[in-house]
Amino acid sequence: MTGSEAPPSFRLAYVPGVTPDKWVRIWNERLPDVPLVLTQVPAAEAAGVLLGGDADAGLVRLPVDRTALSAIPLYTETTVVLVPKDHLVTAADEVSVGDIAEEIVLHPLDDVLDWERLPGRPALERPATTADAVELVAAGIGVLLVPLSLARLHHRKDLTYRTVTDAPESSVALSWPEDAHTDRVEDFIGIVRGRTVNSTRGRRPEPARSKGGRAEGAPSARGKPAAGKAGGRTGGAAGGKTGGKQTGSARRGTGGSHRGASGGKGRGGGRGGRPRQR
Repeated sequence: MTGSEAPPSFRLAYVPGVTPDKWVRIWNERLPDVPLVLTQVPAAEAAGVLLGGDADAGLVRLPVDRTALSAIPLYTETTVVLVPKDHLVTAADEVSVGDIAEEIVLHPLDDVLDWERLPGRPALERPATTADAVELVAAGIGVLLVPLSLARLHHRKDLTYRTVTDAPESSVALSWPEDAHTDRVEDFIGIVRGRTVNSTRGRRPEPARSKGGRAEGAPSARGKPAAGKAGGRTGGAAGGKTGGKQTGSARRGTGGSHRGASGGKGRGGGRGGRPRQR
């Protein structure tokens, strides 16, 4: 359902690692009268925030429940392994899951990667958060696999990362409740998809208006000429500006569909022609 009542602001939730700055800047340029309110939420709580009505849309990590939420995939992130700078895996530009099979791989409770089988050796306990896991990596307890954006978010001078070629990847999407597809949501969809400011795609178009200001398709007054005004643009076969100047029927334009027959610029019915003088 596309709502016509615009909220006083647009509330956008986003999960850690996502940087909506560019889209926020474009929003502020295009819709300066509609404040965009940003709220960061844990990835596991993003769906609940949207379904609970606490945000109009969200930049979330897939998958989401498609029976309740709409989603437009935006991009997929590379997965990296976060390690101390002196770790052996730093000798290569990229590694595979097999290369860390003997490592203790930390698996935080807020992990956003969809593993069929966890790599490496498990730690004795699962860290509560990715931030906690990063601290354990710095302490030499184990290594951590995360989307690239999270490795950058938790950057430390004593840590580095390498691409893992065969690990699951995390996709980011714009999502909103299925029954709350408002015009403001459509505005933000247009921004993330790169539509121009004049694009009306997805919105209910306003009726086009003619030069006289009347919506096209509206009943025309020309179909019912006022009595006694035979010299107006009547659209009849006599066509053109028939005013009182014409004393006889025009020699041309009385048959066929010349422009003069619909009130065009021709005088006497022909296109741009005057009745020839005798």
